Amino acid sequence: MYDKKPSSTAYKVALNILVLGSIPEMTEVLPSGIVERTEELLLVSGAASERMVRWSRSPRMVRVYEAFDWMMPGQFRAFAHRKAFCERQVRGSITAGASQILVLGAGYDTMGWRLASEFPHVNFFEIDHPATAALKAKGIESMGPKPNLYLIDEDLGKHKLVDVLSKNENWRQNAVTTFIAEGLLQYMQPQAVQDLFAQCASIADQSRIAFTYIPSGKDGRPDIGPRTGLVMWFLKLGGEPWFWSIRHEELDQFLKSVGWREAPELEGATEKHGVELYAVATKLR
Repeated sequence: MYDKKPSSTAYKVALNILVLGSIPEMTEVLPSGIVERTEELLLVSGAASERMVRWSRSPRMVRVYEAFDWMMPGQFRAFAHRKAFCERQVRGSITAGASQILVLGAGYDTMGWRLASEFPHVNFFEIDHPATAALKAKGIESMGPKPNLYLIDEDLGKHKLVDVLSKNENWRQNAVTTFIAEGLLQYMQPQAVQDLFAQCASIADQSRIAFTYIPSGKDGRPDIGPRTGLVMWFLKLGGEPWFWSIRHEELDQFLKSVGWREAPELEGATEKHGVELYAVATKLR
């Protein structure tokens, strides 16, 4: 990501959600209200023009997106499943007693804004790079801020999550907490991923983390199939390359080394859609 520019990946994901909203069967997968609220957020924040939103909501754009799906087979429609996975995990954790949600690298996701009114006893936190977070905050202000939604603009590449949250008077160390890392980890260096999991484990006494990740090949690098090299080249060219990946067989060992354990018993915790795998971990006691 270029320091002074909003994330192009966050922008593309948001537009992808709008395009998916034109597919009847995908509207059954996408969380309720996500398409309409994403459109509103993009427009009022100035992140996307009315023309771009109109194009994205057009059924003909579905054919365009599907034409490029050959590079990462299934990934276009997988974004709907990814959003559904994250929201199911948040709702499930709230039912189980969570009163604090933190979305890492939130981009233009609207889950926190949509759920804040439904769960007024839960505090929703979002953190993202300042350039992206500034546009998001502008949009949320226009849509109507929520008293239990806290937007944090911080570059976690420069400041530790532990330090950022320790300065936030609304964060509660003793609150049952759920962390969401959706489509984020592959953009981080391996040591940064390790540090992030360790810090999440240290800033909430009772917690779980739901995340998506890219599998590794035999060489230890991201592997999404025969066109991995081409995809990696495009990502690097766009300024947001992938760095981290892991084999599923190594995931539990990795998690235990940073204070967590894999929790495959939780609903939807071992799914795979497109090129990404989904996982949920709970904090080691």
